[in-house]
Amino acid sequence: MEQKRWHAHYPEEIPISIAYDQKPLHQFLLDSAYAYPKKKALHFMGKEMTYESLEHEVKQMAGYFQSLGLKKGDRVSIMLPNCPQAVISYYAALMAGATVVQTNPLYTERELEYQLKDSGATYIVCLDILLPRVLNVKDDTDLNHVIVTGIKDYLPFPKNKIYPFIQKREYNMVVKVEPNEETHVWSSIMKNTPATYDPTEIDPVNDLALLQYTGGTTGHPKGVMLTHYNLVSNVHMCRSWLYKVKEGEETILGVLPFFHVYGMTTVMNMAIMIGANMVLMPKFKPEDVLKTIEKQQPTLFPGAPTIYIGLLNHPDLKKYDLSSIEACISGSAPLPVEVQQQFEQLTGGKLVEGYGLTETSPVTHANFVWSKRVNGSIGVPWPDTDSKVFDMATMEEAPIGEVGEIAVKGPQVMQGYWNNEEETNQTLKDGWLFTGDMGYMDEDGYFYIVDRKKDMIIAGGYNIYPREVEEILYEHEAIQEAAVAGIPDPYRGETVKAYIVLKPGYHTTEEELNQHCRTHLAPFKVPRIYEYMEELPKTAVGKILRRKLIDEDKKKMQNN
Repeated sequence: MEQKRWHAHYPEEIPISIAYDQKPLHQFLLDSAYAYPKKKALHFMGKEMTYESLEHEVKQMAGYFQSLGLKKGDRVSIMLPNCPQAVISYYAALMAGATVVQTNPLYTERELEYQLKDSGATYIVCLDILLPRVLNVKDDTDLNHVIVTGIKDYLPFPKNKIYPFIQKREYNMVVKVEPNEETHVWSSIMKNTPATYDPTEIDPVNDLALLQYTGGTTGHPKGVMLTHYNLVSNVHMCRSWLYKVKEGEETILGVLPFFHVYGMTTVMNMAIMIGANMVLMPKFKPEDVLKTIEKQQPTLFPGAPTIYIGLLNHPDLKKYDLSSIEACISGSAPLPVEVQQQFEQLTGGKLVEGYGLTETSPVTHANFVWSKRVNGSIGVPWPDTDSKVFDMATMEEAPIGEVGEIAVKGPQVMQGYWNNEEETNQTLKDGWLFTGDMGYMDEDGYFYIVDRKKDMIIAGGYNIYPREVEEILYEHEAIQEAAVAGIPDPYRGETVKAYIVLKPGYHTTEEELNQHCRTHLAPFKVPRIYEYMEELPKTAVGKILRRKLIDEDKKKMQNN
């Protein structure tokens, strides 16, 4: 790869180019099971599995998929939280030659039906409590087979006996699964299926491993086509960035959901590649996470700003020992500097901001974990990754320091959108993927995001980037979370509104916040309206849904 200005800052341990394995993604599991058969692969609520037993169950499930008639290229939907079954069914589907369709367990019937129809999935693996939802849409989709599992299937005794009662209390439902030709029970598959399957010939560069759906903040979610090579190359990049990591010795905390591409790459696939122990947590509850860190002593903890904020603001934070944590890469949303500093002080580990998209498997940029980093920057492009800032008016490369749309190029970039040529052509141009994020590059090759192209506020003719205002709000001692958006205004076109969540026990006034913002921002950027909220709407990985806040405000205006 030709030398770029950011390469001058690469520590000698990180190569600017990597020789990637020309192998399917599931080969990582076969390699780690061979190298570390007796090492712990998974820890789940007290239950542990070695690499040897994980490989055995993956082969069982791959063989079972094939016995149902699964052919190469068939789509398998996985609708599970972080649990052993999520890892097993993911690698089993790939081993059997299928393309995985990760499906958010929180999806409504409408969202689920859309994704299943669009992807053409013929198999789904789901939790027992989600079965009614799946069956309600099944007849309107291509689904032929439903494999049903429960959290209790991988709990140790006596938790496995108690869990159904907890489930009944929490979800107010007991699901009785009746097996038939189309509905299959996980536990009986594991009891009765041999660990044999027919290896499928995979072309890593061209064969799809994954259809990963985007968040759908603008219209319908789109199916991002990612090959084995896209995903394998991004895991290799991740491994090279974390060059101090020791093969077969790390413990990775899996709080980020695996049905999101960020958790899938930086936790699941990375852990399997390096023979790490993955500590799986089905949902983010701050107290549970703090207890788990103290007990399981993870060394790596990929997360999102809202996860780190949730831990830092827990009233009993000081009671827990978090000193095992050595490195964290934060993604999915901007990382406030205050949060970074507090978390590093608390753990003694490193927390750096990274950047990526579903369309890029997902990571393209990050700050160095153990070398030069720049606060407020998303860092520099990863090995073999090129990045430019394009002037929106001329579509030429923008001068250093000037804001334009960030574009990326590299082996982790998607093949396109599933059955959506128009969107593919708008996003991929001459080998460059246009991210929709506005930003700039400095003299050293460090990149900065100022905001999403579509989130930019135009008030009274001025361009205002919400992220800049949010950074200032986060500096106020009373603010736990903040989101800034443009709402319609008859005079200015749009006006700046801030949505605020206060830290427990804190109080502030609009006047105080105004004063705080005016000290750090030009007058036209200062919010005109503040709304205090109990919590902000978020995606599964903690990205704040700014669009939802705006839509709710528009509805209120129409009703008045």
